Amino acid sequence: MSFLPLSYKALVLVIVYLFTILLPSLLIHAYRKYQGWTLFELGQKEKRMVPYVISILCYFLCFWLMSRAHIPHFMNIILVAALVIQMICALINVWWKISTHTAAIGGVAGALLAYSLIFSFNPIWWFCLIMIIAGMVGTSRMILRQHSLQQVVTGFLIGFICSLIII
Repeated sequence: MSFLPLSYKALVLVIVYLFTILLPSLLIHAYRKYQGWTLFELGQKEKRMVPYVISILCYFLCFWLMSRAHIPHFMNIILVAALVIQMICALINVWWKISTHTAAIGGVAGALLAYSLIFSFNPIWWFCLIMIIAGMVGTSRMILRQHSLQQVVTGFLIGFICSLIII
């Protein structure tokens, strides 16, 4: 990314922030308030489909805008991986609650490994850091009694495998 102009990097950062963090958070919060649900209730499997759809649509809009802005493929493919991970988690959520938090960190780990193979660098220290964070995320989901060990591990594996294959 060092070869890209600063204004271009800023544009990418703003688009990604708006469509993957700010907009989904605001829309999901508004939906939760409209339904009169607490944060704990939103964690129930049955009440997660609309937030999944909101996130998937926001990520798709981000991908579309970045494609229109001619963002390099190696950057845009991350959004494709994130979209696929979210769609698989949403589909699984119909029958079984899965940890999207660990799917996300699994996606980061898979992306790191994929990019290390593509760009020929040693990811070991970054990979160790991501695995520590993944352990903390998974543990926190279980301590909060939001997921079982099986849901946490399955989420991580889905994210990791999807990212590794797609990127």
